[in-house]
Amino acid sequence: MSLKLGVPSKGRLMEKTFSWFEKRGITLSRSGSDREYAGKVEGIDGVSLILLSAGEIPRELAAGRIHLGVTGTDLVHEKLPRWEQQVEEVSPLGFGKADLIVATPACWVDVETLDDLDAAAAAFRKTHGHRLRIATKYHRLVREFLTDAGVADYTLVDSQGATEGTVVNETAEAIADITSTGETLRANHLKILSDGLILQSQATLWRSRVASYGTGDKEVLSDLLDRLS
Repeated sequence: MSLKLGVPSKGRLMEKTFSWFEKRGITLSRSGSDREYAGKVEGIDGVSLILLSAGEIPRELAAGRIHLGVTGTDLVHEKLPRWEQQVEEVSPLGFGKADLIVATPACWVDVETLDDLDAAAAAFRKTHGHRLRIATKYHRLVREFLTDAGVADYTLVDSQGATEGTVVNETAEAIADITSTGETLRANHLKILSDGLILQSQATLWRSRVASYGTGDKEVLSDLLDRLS
């Protein structure tokens, strides 16, 4: 048995994760073609690399099928209820930074805060006969945030594609989405509410609290964490 490390399987997240480990003397690499989801680890014995989508990694950690995994704070908090019982944060990696925010049309001049959004939602329902729609991929985090803020009279609609385009396409009146620079929001004539920050996210190394360890695995884990710190 070996310690299983899950890493995003493509794109900048994979490249930056490989680079982060390499700076600490551990070389990660993909085996074979881009279609293969196995890799190899050099610089430490007893660790195997598994390439997964960033969205799969929280569930694999929570199921104990991998011991360590790199994925965003947003995905762990969204996909794992009571995440603290299932995974432990080992180290933020300093890249992949983005904010999960609530944004409304820039032309809604009277809506600057969550209280304003609540009032606008009530007025919208009275006028249109249905609830104001907020498009998002982060249903659990957004619902908890808006409930805590006392916002009512809204419904969350699932966004499969570019969330910022849902307002222009008239499939939603507002959005809750990840943004790093805000440029896409501005391009789609959206503004972030002044108190609309739900979560600050970045790529993070997590450890599964439920994975089982074979003989020697805990020593390998201790060695690995020493190297990474």
